[in-house]
Amino acid sequence: MSRPPPSLRLRLAVRLARVLLRPRLARMRLPDEPQAVLARRAGLMLRPPPGLLRLVRHRGDLEWHWISAGPVAPGRVVLWFHGGAFVAGSPVIYAAMLGRLARLAGVEVCAPRYPLAQETPFPAAPDTAMAAWEGLLALGYRPGDIVIAGDSAGGGLAAGLLARVLTGGARPAGLLLFSPWADLVLAGDSLAANGPRDPFLPVERIGEIVALYLQGADPADPRASPVLAAYPGAPPALIQAGADEALLSDAVRLAARLRAGGGTVALDLWAGCPHVWQLFDGWLPESRLALRAAARFVQASFASTSR
Repeated sequence: MSRPPPSLRLRLAVRLARVLLRPRLARMRLPDEPQAVLARRAGLMLRPPPGLLRLVRHRGDLEWHWISAGPVAPGRVVLWFHGGAFVAGSPVIYAAMLGRLARLAGVEVCAPRYPLAQETPFPAAPDTAMAAWEGLLALGYRPGDIVIAGDSAGGGLAAGLLARVLTGGARPAGLLLFSPWADLVLAGDSLAANGPRDPFLPVERIGEIVALYLQGADPADPRASPVLAAYPGAPPALIQAGADEALLSDAVRLAARLRAGGGTVALDLWAGCPHVWQLFDGWLPESRLALRAAARFVQASFASTSR
């Protein structure tokens, strides 16, 4: 796909992140400090769209955040799992980006709150993802009414959920992922090739996070590393990732697994863009371009299932 070269704003943001943000992330105390820091800075860094609406609903132990920003198509939903390396993030923190996606796509976004590693370790998060899917079905949504989606660690949860759903015989409308972290075995070549120059992710601590999350569980479990899962009858997928980010291999290998399951996959790699740059819509032109492409994919996925 032909695009203009990285914008001046993007290049400046990446340079500042490399100098100021990555060193801060590298020395954070686990497990609780990343969540506190992200929560404090989200209001400054993440710009909500006009008319952002976030409604919290509960069903048993499940907490859903329903996010929109303007008119939405009835009976359609994007089921989104937020990132944060399993130790940070929340639907509240991600509401700005998800509201912007909802506004562009004209579809409501449902973001479940799942337990972080410091609360309840694996497999609590993937089990909550499955409960969220089953909860939507109980509300009357059909599989074809749902696009499963997520970013970073949440992208791994989304891909793992898709594998379980497909194995059970259901087929959602599509899969949308931003910079997915899908391999907790840490076998991707890009960790070593791109890790030292990744402006955000301190890869030297990634093994520490995996150990905290898994608590001795097998990292090759497909629920933990969906890059190793099977995807029989996979739906259309869009995977956006930075062409130079440390987790590039996860996106590439996951796309190959989805294609092996019969899915049509658009692997959209962006030169110069860091991990989950879509968060910074309102600041970076590349963020808006990526979200517009994601919104078009959501609309096309639902159009295909309604034929």
